[in-house]
Amino acid sequence: MSTALIIYGSSTGNTESVAETIEEYLSGHDYEVTVKNVADVTIKALEDPYDLYLLGCSTWGEEEIELQEDFEYFYEDMNGSLNLADKKMAVFGCGDSSYLYFCGAVDVIEERAENLGVQILCKSLKIDGDPEDEEINEWTQEVINAAEKK
Repeated sequence: MSTALIIYGSSTGNTESVAETIEEYLSGHDYEVTVKNVADVTIKALEDPYDLYLLGCSTWGEEEIELQEDFEYFYEDMNGSLNLADKKMAVFGCGDSSYLYFCGAVDVIEERAENLGVQILCKSLKIDGDPEDEEINEWTQEVINAAEKK
């Protein structure tokens, strides 16, 4: 059985809902899943031994990229002191496409992770408006497929 860690930051509950849907899908596909609110973990959680890491963060701010408040601290601690080489990761988040930087938090988290040597498994999941299970499940299956290939 493979293992997965999902860490999410959510203010309105949408990103939390996405994390729960991902957890449910992975659990139904032979993954043992741990889900953590970013407010309850430190960056060291990324050094724990999991087969797959999923980070979820909502985006705020119309004129600049603002990460969900609790996720800001986690993001700031994602630096060269971490050993993340070859970890398998995917990033997801919720946002509003009417904003200049739609799901910009997802983009900056993904970029920072890549700079730390993480293997980004597939295109990130960016949700506009209310999350839909079908879209989330399709993306999660892409993540599983990519993880099995690498």
